[in-house]
Amino acid sequence: MSTLSLRLPDSLHETARALAREEHISVNQLISTAVAEKISALMTETYLAKRAATGSRKEFRDIMSRVPDVPADPHDAK
Repeated sequence: MSTLSLRLPDSLHETARALAREEHISVNQLISTAVAEKISALMTETYLAKRAATGSRKEFRDIMSRVPDVPADPHDAK
C-alpha cells in the first residue's frame, strides 16, 4: 500500500469527514472507495466504447428482424 498526500478544499474535506462518520468508516476508506468507483466507471466506459466500435448496425438489424412481433408482457407494458 502506498501513501498519497491529497489537498482538498475545506468544504470537501468536511463533507468527506461527515459522510465517513455516517458510514462508520475512516475518511481514508471513503476516499479509497470513491477513487475505486471512479476508476471502475471510467474503465467500464472505455470497455463499452471499444466493444461498440466493433459492432455492426447491419448485423444488429438482421438479428432484431428475427425477433417475433408480439405484444409486451402485461408486467412490462407499464
